This record gives sequence, structure tokens and C-alpha cells, in this order.
Amino acid sequence: MRSPGVDLVRHPAGATDLVLLAHGGQEHSQADPNLWRPALLRMWPFASVASSVARDAGVGFLRYRYRGWNDGGDAALDLRSVLDELPPVISRVLLIGHSMGGRAVVAAGDHPRVAGVLALAPWLPGGEPLVAVRVPVTFVHGTDDTVTDPAGTTAYAERLRAAGATVTTYSLVGEGHAMLRRPKDWNRLVADFVRQTPTEGGSEQLPAVDAQVASAIGGIALARLLLPVKERFRVAR
Repeated sequence: MRSPGVDLVRHPAGATDLVLLAHGGQEHSQADPNLWRPALLRMWPFASVASSVARDAGVGFLRYRYRGWNDGGDAALDLRSVLDELPPVISRVLLIGHSMGGRAVVAAGDHPRVAGVLALAPWLPGGEPLVAVRVPVTFVHGTDDTVTDPAGTTAYAERLRAAGATVTTYSLVGEGHAMLRRPKDWNRLVADFVRQTPTEGGSEQLPAVDAQVASAIGGIALARLLLPVKERFRVAR
């Protein structure tokens, strides 16, 4: 039986912080989420960004048991299991999730080890349970996303604000779900989040730019080449 865990690409000795990235998936699937799926490869440049701006932190990818969210929210359950069983030396975890992974990191935002949540084009359907987060939450969504609904992200952000959370939202004009048109903006926002740049919340719309798809694909390939998995942590079953 598969178990959830973390594939670490950076693990400095004595690190107390971990940047944990959760990739996208499918609504229903119990297939193995292997390391070469496009949804996971797209997250690799963000691991490179995190490694460059948080030199003392560990950086890793959440390994799900299954590709799908499935009816019980398997990705969120896997994330909570990992957070519960990380080595005691890890006291602060910054969560970055895309699509289904965005839904998972929001769902785990109330975990005591979590120090911040960044949800990229998250899948937040109507009626999603509101999580009592106590840490800053940032949402980023492209206006041209036809896979997950930007309006759903806006609605959830407003619910969190009404509950007293510090929430920042960015709307990227002309961007789609794969985050390939504006890699510089995505990387910058990830870097700001990992640096824990102070924010008082609010909303900002970033105007349209020329598409940079070739640059985005090149960045994915380079990051995957330069950041091999160094170590794996698995939850005991």
C-alpha cells in the first residue's frame, strides 16, 4: 500500500523550516502520481526559487498516495498526515499548492506547523468548508483559467477575510491554468511568499503581458535537471 510523504530537493543540516509544494491532480483517480507528470514538473521552478531565497530551509514536494482528490479529499488527508509526522526539528512549514494542491494547502492551513499558505490557481468549488486559518494566506489566479474558477477563489478569499484572516489576492490578466504565460510573475510571487514579505492583505490585478511560454518551459526543464530528489520521507503505515 502506498503511503504519503515528501520528496526533498533541498535539506540543509539542522533546518527547522520546510517549504512544501503540492502539485495538481484530478477529481477522481487512484493512479500513482509519479515524478514525471506535467502537473508536478510545473512546480519544479518554484522549488528552485524557494531554494535560492531560503537557503537555510528544506524544500520538498508532497507525495500523494493517489492522483485524485477523490470523494474523501485524499490529497488533503495526505498533507495532514505528512505535517503530523514530520521530524520534530521541523517547526515551520510554508505551503505552496497549485490546483488540487491549492485546495489541499488551504484545507491544511489551520495545522499548527503551518506558517503560511500560497494557493496558485486553486480548485475551490462552491461550498468548500471554511478553514480557521491563523496564518497569512495568498491566492493567485489567472483571469483566463478555464480549469479552476477564479470566481471561486475570490469568493473563498472573501469568506476568509470576513472570518478575520489576513488574505492577499492577485489576479493575473490573460493567464491560464498551467501558469505558462507569465512565469516571471509566478516566480516573483513565490519568492515574496517564501521570504515572508510582510503584507496587510488586499487585492491586486496584474495587467496583461506578452506570453512567455517558451521561457516557462525552459525554466521547468532547467529546474528539473538541476534539482534532483536528494532524500525521501514517508509517513509510517
